Amino acid sequence: MKPKLLTMSAFGSYGGVTQIDFERAGTGLFLITGDTGAGKTTIFDAIAFALFGKPSGGKGGRDVSMLRSKYASPETPTEVELTFSNGGKTYKIKRNPTYERTKLRGTGTTEKKADAELLMPDGKIITGTKDVDEKIRNILGVDKDQFCQIAMIAQGEFRELLLADTETRRKIFQKIFNTNLYSLFQKEVKEDFSAIGRELKEAENSFKQYAAGIVLPEDTELPPENELSGFLAG
Repeated sequence: MKPKLLTMSAFGSYGGVTQIDFERAGTGLFLITGDTGAGKTTIFDAIAFALFGKPSGGKGGRDVSMLRSKYASPETPTEVELTFSNGGKTYKIKRNPTYERTKLRGTGTTEKKADAELLMPDGKIITGTKDVDEKIRNILGVDKDQFCQIAMIAQGEFRELLLADTETRRKIFQKIFNTNLYSLFQKEVKEDFSAIGRELKEAENSFKQYAAGIVLPEDTELPPENELSGFLAG
């Protein structure tokens, strides 16, 4: 996934409308740097929220209910819009959290419900947080935690991937590199090998059973021992 254009409105530390054009930075890795409190983490939060409906960060991270900027004016909506490319195709997603804002008329506050909208490359529009969430998972192939571990290295959180147990890393990399096909192939080979082994064992047992039932008459003349050994060896 490559971000192309990020628009944040009344989101986190950005009280107004702020745009970041990633295409102007060229291709490759993006380094987001600045002084403490400059809003670096908010950019990570905005990208993760646009895609998955949750800000970046692991356990104990930022809560969705706290995403509306305290610097925003009542008429400015809290929402994030992200244009990104994946697999050579371009998508645009817009999402807003549930939040309370001051009423434009009268006193008190009013609640804005969470919503999401995804514009597909073919022009089709998918709406609703549930349907958009499912489609994004299908497009990217990873969930929010995995995405933040491999695509956005925010304040050292990449160490969670490095310190993860072997099974966790295996599942993550299996999704990233789509190696499930090879796991299925390996499983089928093992099953076929076991089946052939069972058939061979059954044939061997049957042979032993029939051989044990062979009885020669007492007056049967056997060839000399050296000839018998040669016959068996041949």
